[in-house]
Amino acid sequence: MQHIRCAWVSQDPIYQEYHDKVWGRPVRNKYELFAKLCLDGQQAGLSWITILKKQQNYYQAFHQFDPQRISKMTEDDVERLMQDKGIVRNRLKINSIIKNARGFLEIEREGTDFSEFIWSFVANEPIINAWAEKSQVPNTSNESDAMAKALKKHGFSFVGSTICYAFMQAVGLVNDHTQDCFCYPVNKKG
Repeated sequence: MQHIRCAWVSQDPIYQEYHDKVWGRPVRNKYELFAKLCLDGQQAGLSWITILKKQQNYYQAFHQFDPQRISKMTEDDVERLMQDKGIVRNRLKINSIIKNARGFLEIEREGTDFSEFIWSFVANEPIINAWAEKSQVPNTSNESDAMAKALKKHGFSFVGSTICYAFMQAVGLVNDHTQDCFCYPVNKKG
């Protein structure tokens, strides 16, 4: 049986699996949220499929997205990563992951669990939108504006409102599957 998917999904099996099993599914694990936020930042100016295909390389290059280990990375590490063909070799983007790890640790040191911090922007409940078509889906929201501002305050970079909104969609804070998509919540069986 052929599934109807959101219009942004290509015929690439990697993209289809990502859409079907990952995108829009609520993530509560703080380390998974951190990794996904960093990966979404790497997408800036590129297509998501580019980063998706390099995802495992990023996990290897950045200590499985362990914020403690990443926060200790040095300029020598940045130089080494600038030679790594498995990731996007952009100094600002590489440094952003290190800055984001330090911001993650700052939030946690302040006594707030990173997952609670992220989910607070949607009052701890996913926002389920009802879009008839892709053209209706926004690139930002009041929630993504607030998230971007708060993350920047903690030293994060590559976390503008558009990146934050894409992150929110990816980790299920916002469900933007279109109504005709088999993943739209009311279309799911059992």
